[in-house]
Order: sequence, then C-alpha cells, then structure tokens
Amino acid sequence: MSSTAPSAPVDPTAPPPTRWTRFQNWAAKDNIEDYSLRYAPKSFRRWSPMACSIAALGGIAYLADYSIGASIAVTHGAASAVIAILVAAVTIFLTGIPIAYYAAKYNLDMDLLTRGAGFGYFGSTLTSVIYASFCFIFFALEGAIMAQAMHLAFHLPLVFGYLIGSLIIIPLVLYGMSALAKFQVWTQPLWLILFAAPLVMIAISDPHGFEGFLSWTGNGGSDRISAIAVGSGAGVALSLIAQIGEQVDYLRFMPEKSETPPLRWWAAVLSAGPGWVILGAAKQLCGAFLAFYIAGQVGFTRATEPVEMFLGSYGSMIHNHAAALSVATVMVLLSQIKINVTNAYSGSLSWSNFFSRVLHIHPGRVVWLVLHIGIALTLMLANMFTVLNTILGFYSNVAIAWIGAIVADLVINKGLLKISPPYIEFKRAYLYPINPVGFGSMLVGSAVSIAAYFGAFGAFLEAWSPYLALTIALVLTPLIALATGGKYYLARPNPLREEIEKEPLWAGQTLLDVVDGKRYELPDMVHDCPFHGGPISSLTCTLTKNCHEQCQSAAYRDTTDAERLGLQQPSVVG
Repeated sequence: MSSTAPSAPVDPTAPPPTRWTRFQNWAAKDNIEDYSLRYAPKSFRRWSPMACSIAALGGIAYLADYSIGASIAVTHGAASAVIAILVAAVTIFLTGIPIAYYAAKYNLDMDLLTRGAGFGYFGSTLTSVIYASFCFIFFALEGAIMAQAMHLAFHLPLVFGYLIGSLIIIPLVLYGMSALAKFQVWTQPLWLILFAAPLVMIAISDPHGFEGFLSWTGNGGSDRISAIAVGSGAGVALSLIAQIGEQVDYLRFMPEKSETPPLRWWAAVLSAGPGWVILGAAKQLCGAFLAFYIAGQVGFTRATEPVEMFLGSYGSMIHNHAAALSVATVMVLLSQIKINVTNAYSGSLSWSNFFSRVLHIHPGRVVWLVLHIGIALTLMLANMFTVLNTILGFYSNVAIAWIGAIVADLVINKGLLKISPPYIEFKRAYLYPINPVGFGSMLVGSAVSIAAYFGAFGAFLEAWSPYLALTIALVLTPLIALATGGKYYLARPNPLREEIEKEPLWAGQTLLDVVDGKRYELPDMVHDCPFHGGPISSLTCTLTKNCHEQCQSAAYRDTTDAERLGLQQPSVVG
C-alpha cells in the first residue's frame, strides 16, 4: 500500500529493478522525497531561521518580474504602471503575513495548510491544481526567458533552448531542500551584484537616462494615471500572489517557534514570506524603467525581454558588445536556474498531494517532477510568452480568490471569531471531504471575478476584477463559517493535536505506525484507525483505499479517546 514500507531483503536471483521500482526506492528516501505529503518533522528541521530565509529569498531571483513590469508600462504608460505595481505589492505583502506565519509555525506546505484553512481534504485538490498551474506557468515563462538568452548569445534555436533549460533543472531538484538551500545560498551574492549593476551602470554612465520615465506613454498608453490602467496593471502583477506558496515550501522547515528567539523567528518569517514582494516589486519597477530605456533601440516587443534589458543597460557602460552580452547572459541563466529549481520543486510537491488523494498512490515526488516539467515545456513550445498579460490577468482572478479565502479563515475565523480550530489540521482522518467555508468562497469569488474580467460588469470592474475576487472571498468566508457554525472544519476531534497545543514539547515525541512499522512525530500521526487497528501516519492514511473513513462514523466516535489513544504504552510512544 505505502511506498514507504521497509524494503525486502535482496534476492540475488531476482531480476534487475525496473524504473518503477527505482522510483519507489527514491520515494522511501527522506532527502529525496522531502516530506512532500507530510508535516516536516522536528528531527529533520536543522536549518537556522537565517538559512531558511536566505534559501527562500534565493527562489525569487526570477526575471518574470522584469517582463511583467515592462509589459504593464508598455501597455498603460509608466505612471500608471508604477502605481499598479505598488498597489499589488501592498496587497501581496498583507495577504502573505498570516499564511507565512501559520505555515512556519505548523511546518506545513501550502497544500496541507489549505486543507485545514477552510477547504477540507478533497476540497483542496482543486487548489493543488491552481498552485501547480502557477508553478508550471512561471516555469515556462522563466524557461522561455532562458531560451531567449541562449538564442541571443549562442544562436541556439529556441526549441533547443527550451529543452536544455528544462532538463538541467531535474538533477538540481532531485535532492530537495537539502540541495536547494545550498545552491540558493552559494549563488545569492553573485546574483545580488548582477541585479544592482544595471541601474548603477546607467546612473554612472548615462545619468540623464532616467529623465522622462514617469511621462513615458509606452505603446499607446498615457502619461496620466488612470484608474482602469492601474487596475489592469495590478491584476497582472497580482498573478504572482501564489508565490507565497513557494516561499512556504522553504518556511515549513523553520525551527520550532517555541524554541527560537521571537525576534529571529519573526524576522525570518516576514523576510522570507511576504517580504519577497519587496524585492519583487523593485524588479518590476526596474523592468518598467529598462523597457523605457531600451525601447527606442529595440522596439516595444523586444523591450519586454529581460536579456535585451540587461544587454542595453550593461552596454551603457561596457561598450564592448560581446562583453556586455556575456554578462547579460550570465545574469539571465543564473536567475532562471535559481527560480526554476523552486518552480519545479514546488510543482512536484503540489502534484504529489493531488494524485495521492485522487488515486491513493505515491510513486514518489520525482515522477511528478518529470510530469510538471513536461507540462511547462509544452507551454514553452506553444509560445505562451506572446500572450503573457492575458494569461496572467486571467490566472490572477482564480489565485487571489484562493489566497483571499485562506487569509480570511486564518485571520477572521481563527483569530477573531474563533470558529475555526486554533491549529491547522491536515490529516484525512479528521477532515470532511469538502469544507464549504473556503471552498465555496473561492468558487464564488473566482466565478464572479472571471465574469467581470470578461466585461460582464463594465470596464471598471473588468480592470479591477482580481480585487473583486479578493473582496468576495474575504466577506463570504466568515459568513459561511457563521452560517454553518464551523461544523465542517473537523469530522472528529484530534486529541494528539490538542495535547500538543497545550504542551508544544510533545511535538517531538513519536508514535508507531502499525502498518509500516516506522515511528513518526505526533503531529504527523492519526491517533487511532479502526481499519488498520491502531495509530497510523498521515501518509498511510492518505494512501489507504476502501476504508470509507470508518474512523469518522458515529459509532466509532462514541468510544472514548482514552480507550483508543494509549499514550502511556511505552512500546508505542517514544
């Protein structure tokens, strides 16, 4: 049943292992699997808050921000673009705070967090696809930018650039957080230097190059700030709101909040969580300016390509074309590898969660990693770069309805109304399949905002449709929770989690899984399973077929927790 079951002794007469067997063996290795379906246990979380923060910030080296900022400025003019970028940044920062806090405190990825924040066990399968879509859309976008750089520098056909840019990511992502953290930390200093260099070079060699930027109209835009232009631009920038999920994939490895100095813990959570958007907005503003700076030389279309931006800005000081091109190429390739390892890693986690719930199988994160990259490569070959604004504008309506519902549940339902449980419950045994609180709010918010996006309610709401989605999600989430009395958060109580809330030191204790014979920390355990006859891990619970949620039946719930928990049995708790 479980791909993490202990392997049998090697039979010398047995045939050689198949590729599928190799995938199953990889799935049993924590340094490869990286707890893709589970709580990140205390025993594995050995990084300092600073290490987690630097690793998480290394994942936002992407250059799509430059293209997004440039596209907004070219379409609507620089003045509206600047306001749109700042409006979106404030929105993303504020919504990211509660998500980062709860993910870091309970050591869960975005999918597990969503389950317990108003969506239910199967309700979050839809958001897994939404999040996976974010990851492969931006993998494709970043891969296309990498291919453009290789085409310009090495005259490599774009198709081969797409293939190379995709395949080189796989070995870097194979070994999960352990390898990614080292890669991001080692490459961060060089990236920061190359990031700051364009504006510094222009300021030194061409100080008058900044003049006229805010009055630039782009390609048919205006030099005046327009509410519709700001809304449209902010909608494109808001497509990045799901980036908080990729930040959370690093933050879930934060050390215990109760055992870390508060200032250090909060500094890491805020900088690596919502703080990513500060650098992200700066890159979008840089992209808008660099498009203005080079548009007269290369045209509006090529002005939105980051490699052209860097070539033009480096060329303002480095007057040797080959040398400027070399530096620009290094910047692009380094940036794209840094972000696409994160896009691929997060995508593999999301697909793992999706298919494990739908099919009750888990061949390992590596299988879904390959699937994820294959989808992204298909998008690259379809030349999605040419319809960037349309794709991102549409996507932002769905993404922000999802994020808005989670934030409303965490802040209002948990924090203010106390309707939602104080902790995040992610295990199948304790959750209803669908919680209408978050799931319903997201569906309604998405549907209404998409209708607005296609012009159903006039030009103003068409431009501001993502904020319509956000408003609906923020209002409906507490209303549905109040209307249902919080009934659909927990199918039954979890006494283990309740004890850990009272005494955090309990979290490091372990309990024996009666199915695979391994010990798991208490937050990862189902305290009783009638189908298997004892405690089981969340992974075993997820992969079990045909149990029909016996543990949630009324007859079984009537027996006392004390009769089933057995916390004093020395052979069970360690």
